[in-house]
Amino acid sequence: MRKVILSVALSLDGFIEGPNGEYDWCPPPSQKVMDDFMSKIDFIFLGRKSFEMMGSSAFPGKVLYVFSNSLKLEERKDIRLMSGDIASKVREIKKSEGKDIWLFGGASLVTTFINEGLMDEMWLGLVPVVLGSGKPLFQDIKQRQYFSISEAMPSTGYVSVKYVYKKRRKSKKTL
Repeated sequence: MRKVILSVALSLDGFIEGPNGEYDWCPPPSQKVMDDFMSKIDFIFLGRKSFEMMGSSAFPGKVLYVFSNSLKLEERKDIRLMSGDIASKVREIKKSEGKDIWLFGGASLVTTFINEGLMDEMWLGLVPVVLGSGKPLFQDIKQRQYFSISEAMPSTGYVSVKYVYKKRRKSKKTL
């Protein structure tokens, strides 16, 4: 079964963008790290804003699933539009044969995947900067989610931490 992996850079105070949408604080991963990661995936999930920012040619050889209820897009072999009830569609894709899936973003798509229990791993690049404001990675999460740390690796300018989703635990009531 395929895994959905969120891989994104994050400031120490939890932002994926600065207050003006900037990414200048975020060092790029090394080519080797990026090549290794890309060799393990064949699908990329991204929201409309991320797709419009990156374009259709940013990930050659990969199939892009663009999640949007408003985007009008002519589907191609390498670009597919997802709308409506995405949870059941994503579960079907996860059951199909192939490599893992990169959940590229954005923040509202991440929220949906967490709330629907669709994400399997998070690879967060923790950049040693406090932005003070910007776009938070996590917002409107409906209930507590548990992950375990699987791996941590220093990289150039940040630390990459791999978290693996754990089944939900019932919260203990306090007296």
